[in-house]
Amino acid sequence: MEDLINAIILGIVEGLTEFLPVSSTGHLILTADLLNFQDARAKTFEVVVQFGAVLAVLVLYRKRFASLLNFNFAKPSGLNALHIFLALIPAGIFGVLLHGAIKHYLFSSSTVLIGLVAGGLLMIAADRWKRKITAEEIDDISYKQAFAIGLFQILALWPGFSRSGSTISGGMLFGASQKAAAEFTFIVSVPIMAGASGIDLIKSREFLTAADLPLFLIGLLAAFIVATIAIVTFLNLIKKLRLSWFAYYRFALAAIFAIVML
Repeated sequence: MEDLINAIILGIVEGLTEFLPVSSTGHLILTADLLNFQDARAKTFEVVVQFGAVLAVLVLYRKRFASLLNFNFAKPSGLNALHIFLALIPAGIFGVLLHGAIKHYLFSSSTVLIGLVAGGLLMIAADRWKRKITAEEIDDISYKQAFAIGLFQILALWPGFSRSGSTISGGMLFGASQKAAAEFTFIVSVPIMAGASGIDLIKSREFLTAADLPLFLIGLLAAFIVATIAIVTFLNLIKKLRLSWFAYYRFALAAIFAIVML
């Protein structure tokens, strides 16, 4: 019963934070520490539960993903597959090359706290020095902007930095509106999350047992439901809140956990 409660809690945490610029990985690591849910099976659970968030994006943006099959790169009408490919290249290369080192050295509470603070500083910088908007909507994003956002996504390989926080900041620094950058982040997150989680899942397959199936399914379902609500809510909030407000939350969270961990 305790494991099932942990699964629900972590599923909610994943769904709530995956697409907010506050770092879902950081929240999962810190929450798992508090729950003392840290064995090898727990690490596999953290991988599985991310698929719930991926599924939420696929459901909400199913028409958008279908439209990505437009391969008219010379005269594209809005977002197409090449935008996504350009955004995936940088983090994809670094993720494959550094996957082992990242898992070994960076997945700890202390490194998460560093990532929370550093990512928050980037978000404040993006708010202060953002460029004049040239991409008001997601369909206005250029290939150059897509690649630039992909470069910023490399920062998200550090747990606690936040994929959405780094990519939204990168988009704003290169002329995308906060809303357009956020929606682009949701779309790009699906293939990179599915790829990274798929690799982790294959490497952790010995910990996938029939006995743990209810645990994984409950966590996945909780993440899917909460992520669906969170995405819709965040898109409404992003029109009203500056990115800096999320940075201040990150600073407060890092301070609280630093005190708890001392």
